Amino acid sequence: MNKSILLASLLAAVALTACSKKEEPKVEAPAPVVAAPAASEAASAVADAASAAASAVVDAAASAASK
Repeated sequence: MNKSILLASLLAAVALTACSKKEEPKVEAPAPVVAAPAASEAASAVADAASAAASAVVDAAASAASK
């Protein structure tokens, strides 16, 4: 009888100890911040350069066709 009471109290102590443990919150690395305005400005510059190159090609083709 004494052994079963001792075993039951040990089991209760282990169960209560296991329940009181708190999990540590997981810390995630912050997501890298992408500078959207800089990307937008770069895309705009590329579009302007492409437009200028296309205009130059059209002008050269028109000049070659008129000769």
